Amino acid sequence: MERELVGKRPNFRPARASFNIYRFILLMSLIIGGLWLLLGYQRGQVQPMFLPTPTPTRTAASYIAEAQAYFQAGKLDAPDPPPPAPANPDAIDTYQRALQLDPTNALAWAELARIQTYSITMLSNDTERRARLAEALESINQAVALNPDDSTVHAVRAFVLDWNASYASGAEAQGFLKDAEAEAVRAYQLDPNNALGLAFYAEVSLDQQKWQQAEQFAARAVSLAPDSMDAHRVYATVLESIAQYRLAIEQYLNAARINPNLTFLYVYIGRNYLRLRVYDRALEYFAKAADINEQLGVKNPIPYLEIAKTYTQQGEFFVAARNAEKALQFDPTNANTYGQLGIIYIKSRNYESALLALRCAVRGCTAEENELARNMVKQELLDQSVAVEGLPMTNLTVAYYYVEYGTVLAFLSRPQQNYCDEAMAVLGEVRARYPDDPILMSIVADSEGICRRLGGSQAQLTATSVAPATLTPSP
Repeated sequence: MERELVGKRPNFRPARASFNIYRFILLMSLIIGGLWLLLGYQRGQVQPMFLPTPTPTRTAASYIAEAQAYFQAGKLDAPDPPPPAPANPDAIDTYQRALQLDPTNALAWAELARIQTYSITMLSNDTERRARLAEALESINQAVALNPDDSTVHAVRAFVLDWNASYASGAEAQGFLKDAEAEAVRAYQLDPNNALGLAFYAEVSLDQQKWQQAEQFAARAVSLAPDSMDAHRVYATVLESIAQYRLAIEQYLNAARINPNLTFLYVYIGRNYLRLRVYDRALEYFAKAADINEQLGVKNPIPYLEIAKTYTQQGEFFVAARNAEKALQFDPTNANTYGQLGIIYIKSRNYESALLALRCAVRGCTAEENELARNMVKQELLDQSVAVEGLPMTNLTVAYYYVEYGTVLAFLSRPQQNYCDEAMAVLGEVRARYPDDPILMSIVADSEGICRRLGGSQAQLTATSVAPATLTPSP
């Protein structure tokens, strides 16, 4: 078949595609979008995909809430395991984390100081307690600097200073008490209805022997804040000081219902039952304190020492000594525990063991001289014997150890085995430090008399010497 000619030159190139406006717009959009992403990435405005999900930053308020929960659980200062295990969280550490985020929070500083002060009840010796109280004082001073017109801040400072006074002596103790009173007055002036301020004002007044004022302020604090552990604790302390032991127990129980995991409250309850000679209830609350400490991982000898003293009063000296030795296992370098153990041995008339314990408490002893620890090693209660640093005579409790040590030295002295040089030296230190304490001076005089009579015959010594009088150290 023949093709018809149309008069056009033949074109053998492929046909050109027609222009598509939509395709052009799409391409330009992609180009512009890519440039925008590139610039955003360079400026940090756009993050790459598939990065890990960022962890939310914690606020100071969340740490404060956590710290309050730890306080309620009794974890004021949880002991840390040996490294590399992570530290155990507790109220003090968590408040410190909160203050790293918000260092200008005066009330958080005050609450940290309050908890640091209460935490000394979980420590086993006075050196650690004084160091912790110094930390509490630094914390509350920071709070006062941040907010000098806050009643609660000044109330807590009164509390911290008052407890510092309990671990000081002489002019230093009086200085702490004077400053504590000034802080309590300032807190009251700023807010006369601040229950915490009234409670701590009552505690300071009690330590100044202003009994009536202490009772009035404590009762008012409880009426204003019936849900305050501090108010009930202070009111109980005031009632205890005036020998209202049953009423004191009621207030301590109220405090324990508010904060059921604070072991020192159960120790205080047990001590009041002990004063009432209700021994089974005393042992019950001391055991409860020991159980809570065990759950918290706290190795505090105090509950076991209280159990030992209770059994001593019941005349069960073997059980008493076992519990005192249990306390010694927790901290075999704690001179205060040796002093308490020495008192128990005296009451059980085991004067030779009392001498060994009190010597370590008062003068200190090397690991080789520490016969009590060496005996515990033989019984597989300790891994090795330890040295003990003697206690300086910084308070009446330690003074009791000194006077009992001197008394036992005098009582055991014989012409052929004379301890009187050491006895007179120790008793002289007590006389120089507490010349106006009638109870201490009476026992010092009797013990010095025993040594003076050593110049006589053995028969005269036996006839005139009596078993050493025993003082019970104050808590």
